[in-house]
Amino acid sequence: MVFKIYYQETKAQNPKRENTRVMYVEGASLAEVRHNVETKTTHNIEFIEELSTAALEYEQESVNFSLTEI
Repeated sequence: MVFKIYYQETKAQNPKRENTRVMYVEGASLAEVRHNVETKTTHNIEFIEELSTAALEYEQESVNFSLTEI
């Protein structure tokens, strides 16, 4: 499954819509992905969403789409 993660660069930053970044991560479950991002990065996670097949196809059309290896 592919998950879309909305995040801030550091945990010290308060979430602000204008500064929100996005990354795409493949994982077996939402819990696994959350754990990996929280333990292996300094990102402040805002939201994680599992992408449906249709949503993934739409996101893949974007020039900015790339899976992040964590």
